[in-house]
Amino acid sequence: MAAGVPISNEASIPPDMSPDPDVLRSPLNALTDAQTDQLHALRDQLLHFNRRINLVSREDEAHLWTHHLVHCLALAARPFPAGSVVVDWGTGGGLPALPLAICFPAVEVHAVDAVGKKIRAVRAMGRRLGLDNLHPWHGRAEQWPGRAHYSVSRATAPLSDLWRWHRRVRVGELPKSEGASWQPGLLCLKGGDLRAEIADLKALEPALAVTQHPLEPVFGDAYFAEKVLVEVRSGDTSATG
Repeated sequence: MAAGVPISNEASIPPDMSPDPDVLRSPLNALTDAQTDQLHALRDQLLHFNRRINLVSREDEAHLWTHHLVHCLALAARPFPAGSVVVDWGTGGGLPALPLAICFPAVEVHAVDAVGKKIRAVRAMGRRLGLDNLHPWHGRAEQWPGRAHYSVSRATAPLSDLWRWHRRVRVGELPKSEGASWQPGLLCLKGGDLRAEIADLKALEPALAVTQHPLEPVFGDAYFAEKVLVEVRSGDTSATG
C-alpha cells in the first residue's frame, strides 16, 4: 500500500446498522488496496501539478487528503452502476472526476472545464494513473456534446445552472444494477445555507426532488459539519433538507 495516512484512520465511522436505505454510509472502508494506492498517487500528482497550476489553494495543500479527496469520495457513498455515464461540470483539478474514475472503473467519467491548462493537467494525471475510463474535455458546459445519466459538481455553480446543464444532456434509462445505486440526476457537493439556491432551482422546475445529505455523519469529522451532498432528481414533488 502507498505511503501516507491510511484512509481508515483519517476519516471513518463505526458501522451503521440501520436498515434505512436513505442513510449514506462511509465509502472509505469499501475501497480496495489498489484503489487506496491510486488515491494516494492522485494526491501526489495533485501536489506535483499544483506547483505550476493553481488546482487547489496553496494554504490547503496540507489538508489535501481530507478537504479534497475524502470530500469527493462522499459521491461514492452509493454506487454508480457499471456502464453508466457521469459528467463532472467545472472539474478544475479533476475533483471529483478523478476519484470517481478510480472508485468506479466500469463507469465512464467525463471531466468538463473551460480552462485549458487545468484540463491538460487532468488528462496527464488520468494517463499516469492508468484511468482509461476518464475523458477530459475542454470547453464550456453548455457546449459539451455528450450524454450522461449523472451530473456531479463540487461547488462550481448554482444548483439552477447545474440542473440546466444536466437537463440538456441527461439519459433516462440506467444499465441494470444490483444494490442501492444512485438514481439518475444531479449530485453536488455544497456547503453553507442553500435555501436561496434551492428556491431558485424549484422555481425553475417545481416537481424536482431535492435532498440534502449531511456529510459529518458519513465521515465522523467536524470538518464536514456544514457540508452536504445535494441530490436532485426529476419526477417527484417531495423535497427534503
